Amino acid sequence: MADMINNQFILEKFSFLGEDFLNEMHANAVITDIKAKTEIIREGQKNKYVPFLIKGSIKVFTLNDGRELIYYYIKPNDSCLMTFSSIFTDYTSRVYAVAEEESEVILIPVSVIHEWLIRFPEINKVFYHEYDKRFSDVMNMVNDAVFHRLDKRVLNYIKQQISATGNNPLKITHREIASNLGTSREVVSRVLKKIENEGEILQTKEGIKIPVNENVRSV
Repeated sequence: MADMINNQFILEKFSFLGEDFLNEMHANAVITDIKAKTEIIREGQKNKYVPFLIKGSIKVFTLNDGRELIYYYIKPNDSCLMTFSSIFTDYTSRVYAVAEEESEVILIPVSVIHEWLIRFPEINKVFYHEYDKRFSDVMNMVNDAVFHRLDKRVLNYIKQQISATGNNPLKITHREIASNLGTSREVVSRVLKKIENEGEILQTKEGIKIPVNENVRSV
């Protein structure tokens, strides 16, 4: 990807800003690979870059007494709104971000983003779009936590992970699910058994699977 200006992701997301902006992108942005389970930013750390995800999946969350509260997942063609919002204050992250799988990102220095907001004001359309998506994600998370029973939350989480990674079956442990939903492994194991008996999932050696056919009960 030596010729960044011709990168398909950049052309699709930013070409509406014109050739001058694409040249700026070419001069300032960096494309990099991130290994799965790698921490990208942590709460309290100074943000140096705003990431845009080309491929992979990134989990954005906070920690409370060692338990994770997931805000949203960044999917390909998206950015991290929480990272972007920090550039208007003290550049300090209020969240953790971890690559869920091997990912490829474009990193843009926050100082450059500041300049672009003035020189290329239409770039705000990109961030307004991100804000709308992330606000919906957080509202869905709150609704899940407040109004849905744990079995519904577990099933929604599994479906969300399969959608984000494209992996069905999904290779994930009961402990990981428990940590992400703020409960215990034992409780998650009981819930998974219950929804498996109801035919919502299949637990196999390859991982947890959502049957393509609702009538499927076994592999």
